[in-house]
Amino acid sequence: MKPLLPYFIRSALFVLALALPFAASAQPSPPVIGIVIMHGKGGSPDGLVRTLAAGLEQKGYQVANLEMPWSRKRAYDKDVAAAEQEVGTALNELRGKGAKKLFVAGHSQGAVFALHYASKHPLDGLIIIAPGGNVAHAFYRQQVGTSVSRARNLLASGKGNEPGEFDESEGGKNWTVHTTAAVYLSWFDPDGAMNQEKSSRALPKSLPVLHVAPTSDYPALLRAKQQMFDALPDHPLKKLYEPSSDHRKAPRDSVDEIARWAAEVAAR
Repeated sequence: MKPLLPYFIRSALFVLALALPFAASAQPSPPVIGIVIMHGKGGSPDGLVRTLAAGLEQKGYQVANLEMPWSRKRAYDKDVAAAEQEVGTALNELRGKGAKKLFVAGHSQGAVFALHYASKHPLDGLIIIAPGGNVAHAFYRQQVGTSVSRARNLLASGKGNEPGEFDESEGGKNWTVHTTAAVYLSWFDPDGAMNQEKSSRALPKSLPVLHVAPTSDYPALLRAKQQMFDALPDHPLKKLYEPSSDHRKAPRDSVDEIARWAAEVAAR
């Protein structure tokens, strides 16, 4: 007579083998995550955000790495409303590829625009990386204020669509951009879309936000870091992440935390 114990073990293993496929199929699959990424002022998709986009794609995320109107190549060729449409189109394309949870991530000026976009359009999560370029800041208004006033006057006199030269500034360096008064004003009006405080206050309270603030960021951004974070809506998944990095390397050095946080948000 064969021993009974091996028989029972074999029977149990057989039943377990039959049950495993059903158990696996009963587990909900994780939602596909789609993230639109936007570079900083004068940047491009192949610049400082390239490693972030590539890293998220390697982790299985659906990614759209956009060239926005503030890139070096485009130099404000479209206004804020057109930029919103570009992001919306990219989000819809990610949804068409199977994304169930949609996020927008921006670096530097891209982060300030991401705040504006999220204040007007529904998202599952927002990622702002070293946000900079707040046109409402007093120092920035000193740099471009003359051009903003001239753009207002041109618009009021019916010349808003005529191209011209207008001031731009970054990190104490000034230069001119060739665009129309109407487009320029849509970006540089201190009470407009790129007013960071205004956008932060307008965010829905249900929106989780990851604020990446590198420890070696520009001094002005470090001083404003806590105020920026406090202005974001309270949410259980709101987080301030401070990598040992600087302004330029922050997107690269935040890949793992952005992926982890987005997955946590999407799982709720």
